[in-house]
Amino acid sequence: MEGMGMIPKPVVSAANSNTRILSAGQGTLADANRRARPLAQSTCRASMNIGLNSTRMRERMVERLQQQGISDARVLEAMFRVPRHIFVDQGLASRAYDDAALPIGYKQTISQPYIVARMISLALAAGRSGRVLEIGAGCGYQTAVLAELYNQVYAVERIRGLYELASENLSHLPKTAHIHLHYGDGLQGLAPFAPFDAIVIAAAGLDLPQTLFEQLAIGGRLVAPVGGARQYLLMFERVSLYQWERHELEETRFVPLLPGVEA
Repeated sequence: MEGMGMIPKPVVSAANSNTRILSAGQGTLADANRRARPLAQSTCRASMNIGLNSTRMRERMVERLQQQGISDARVLEAMFRVPRHIFVDQGLASRAYDDAALPIGYKQTISQPYIVARMISLALAAGRSGRVLEIGAGCGYQTAVLAELYNQVYAVERIRGLYELASENLSHLPKTAHIHLHYGDGLQGLAPFAPFDAIVIAAAGLDLPQTLFEQLAIGGRLVAPVGGARQYLLMFERVSLYQWERHELEETRFVPLLPGVEA
């Protein structure tokens, strides 16, 4: 953890290997599996391999996440409940539960399950689950996981084709009434709906705009990769009106965070 200051300007430096997930409401995989039930599948996906429709592949994914250090039972349960295979191309469906990023078109990827669970765990550990802002909705997978954990999910996607893909994918899931998907420039955030208890950014920039920090509620957390050739996962916690705490975590790899929109 680094010290407090005014509007923080992220500076990439050596990763702090001593920083760990500050999780709350921890529990066991058995607890998560007992409470969770898989979501209904869309009829348009009915032709997919029957193995992908079972719970076992998600159980193995969640077991792997536990082995990788994800310990928040709420996050593990959410990851178990959301069927990742409906968010990827059918040609890649057999790899949907691998711990790997997969292409979704438009030179973008769906993040690997570990990094989704890691970032959400960091955000949720603040103990606030009211309103979350996601920058970079992509195909909608992380949006769906967030919807299992937050009362209101606001997601922004700058690429029109991915915005439409996410809209279609999310329409097949039951928890959509509290998902608000927007097509626009994520770097501007969504000021009319601020403040947010958490902001999760799924792309890496050299810097983060001040407006996003200002849209974070006091006590809330912003989690984002920052950097160019070398990127690090950063977590900011707003501790007062003009003060943030900055935590630098592990090295990571994301697609670039870009301004504007793409039709």
